[in-house]
Amino acid sequence: MIKGMTDRELDLLTYDIRGFLISHVAETGGHLASNLGVVELTVALHKAFDVCRDRIIWDVGHQSYIHKILTGRAPEFSTLRRYGGISGFPKTNEHESDVYNSGHSSSSISAAMGLAESRALTGADYHVAAVIGDGALTGGLAYEGLNNVGNRQTKLIVILNDNEMSISKNTGSVAQHLSRLRASQGYQQTKHLVKESMQRIPKVGDRMVHSAERLKEIMRHAVVPGSLFEALGFTYFGPVDGHNIRELVDLFEAVKQLDGPVLLHVVTKKGKGYRNAEKNPGRFHGIGPFDVETGKELVSPGRTWSKAAGGALLDMAGDERIVAISAAMTEPVGLSSFAAAYPDRFYDVGIAEAHAVTFAAGLAMGGLRPFVYIYSTFLQRAYDQIMMDVCAQNLPVVFMIDRAGCVGNDGETHHGVFDLSYLSHIPNLVVMAPKDEDELIRMMKSAVTYDRPTAIRYPRGRVCRLPKEYSVTSSATSGVTSIATSGDFSPIEIGRSERLLTGHDVELRAVGKMVEIAVEAAEILGKLGISCGLVNERFVTPPDAASIILTGQRNIPIVTMEDNVAKGGFGETVTVLLTEQGCPVRVLPIAWPDEFVPQGGVDELMHTYGLDVAQVTLRVTELLRHYQSEERMKSLLKKIGESPQGED
Repeated sequence: MIKGMTDRELDLLTYDIRGFLISHVAETGGHLASNLGVVELTVALHKAFDVCRDRIIWDVGHQSYIHKILTGRAPEFSTLRRYGGISGFPKTNEHESDVYNSGHSSSSISAAMGLAESRALTGADYHVAAVIGDGALTGGLAYEGLNNVGNRQTKLIVILNDNEMSISKNTGSVAQHLSRLRASQGYQQTKHLVKESMQRIPKVGDRMVHSAERLKEIMRHAVVPGSLFEALGFTYFGPVDGHNIRELVDLFEAVKQLDGPVLLHVVTKKGKGYRNAEKNPGRFHGIGPFDVETGKELVSPGRTWSKAAGGALLDMAGDERIVAISAAMTEPVGLSSFAAAYPDRFYDVGIAEAHAVTFAAGLAMGGLRPFVYIYSTFLQRAYDQIMMDVCAQNLPVVFMIDRAGCVGNDGETHHGVFDLSYLSHIPNLVVMAPKDEDELIRMMKSAVTYDRPTAIRYPRGRVCRLPKEYSVTSSATSGVTSIATSGDFSPIEIGRSERLLTGHDVELRAVGKMVEIAVEAAEILGKLGISCGLVNERFVTPPDAASIILTGQRNIPIVTMEDNVAKGGFGETVTVLLTEQGCPVRVLPIAWPDEFVPQGGVDELMHTYGLDVAQVTLRVTELLRHYQSEERMKSLLKKIGESPQGED
């Protein structure tokens, strides 16, 4: 359909797309500002390329909504980012034009090069293009790809979408270089070089050079040889107006005919067409359902774990050794206030997680106490640096692991359900998970005193505040005892768990956010006459081995609860420890399955995969079948079926 549209019709289409995007994302939530900025660019790509034959890779992929609309998925947008619905990122199982599952930054050029080299070796016939943002160019993988493409002179088109933003404002010399390019007025000598390149295009070169007025404008703004990209071996064009469809189409048609690597520098405005997003593109990068007129989110997240973690560091800043590091996520991880108050002690290194970790190692070697704030899923990119640069040297770096566990609607690429598994086996590293805000603050203050590598992982969303005192209502035979939380911020002894309840039928040993769920499950089970012990396993590494072994020696079943995959998680640690001690205790690990968990609401996914209160309660009673008489279990199961607390 789009192939036969006139320039005027294409311009009108962009208005329809923006209206559609704003209204639908207002209902479902999602990445709005980045998509509003690439409407014309995406339309031009669909006009100039055959997206079902050619290979277009979207770096990160959160800006692919328009691509989905133009490939027939508009009727499904009410399901965007919902369980069983269409993804907010390209997915190869959704449509043949989604050629690469994106989700993390800076990988598109490397993947595109692989496709281009495969095309050459197999004799296939298609174009390959990578669409990458300027924020992604702060990631080292992008330069590894650029360097290799330029060295081999692979026929590949790289489209640099330059909107001066990642999530936080771009920083560093790359951003400054692009800013200078945007401000450049061009040079006549480069105009001649570009013209010569055009004239070499078979059959159409002379006609395009002499008749396309828009291409003359493009050439007038070309950059002199010796720029960053030309030094890497690319033919560079730009900067180009990323909101002028005709210019973009003409340029795409031209560079498709060139051999070797080409980089097109396209300047766009993030949030274009919606005043609220234009004024605050960072907030509208990823947003929940909102009111279109005011731009306000319909449900306030309240005080989040991220805000609590950022605020606590600000309160600790009296210790002048403390510095903070963010990887292009200053506001999302709660560090804006710290950055404003202590600019000399705050570093936003861009989308460069590996650099952030090794940089922190250097700061620690110099006597400072760096706190590195990174999402769990993105910290995976710095695994080697954590192991060799920090832990092997036993340096006092504190990793603040935000968005740990299930994060919901962003799906497989963003869930932080692997960090306990990939961190727990690293020597020297202390791994903690707080049950509530007070414990988060206490852990942060404790980490400064440990003088060794420490990781504190906490979930997305509203912070948990367990009451200072709580009791579990139960039958007289349950044997439950309530323990008041301490409320103090004194250092926590490394490896010391916290017993919250005593019981003789089953022991729940919960990690982090799962403590709150365990408390509620224990209350329900107590009403049914099941006596539950409950331990807050705040140290995943090293675990409280003495406490775990003591429970095993009592020969009562143990239920471990964690917001992490089962393999390599805390449950596996407990099982191995008890096996080594010869304890024949049954261990039920409640965790995410060893698979990539799809998108969906957090509560919905927790229920589906057996991690919410109702499912934990049922799974515990099923476990007790092996330890209780059959008659008693029938009675308990009957009570659960009759109890409103046990309903789904």
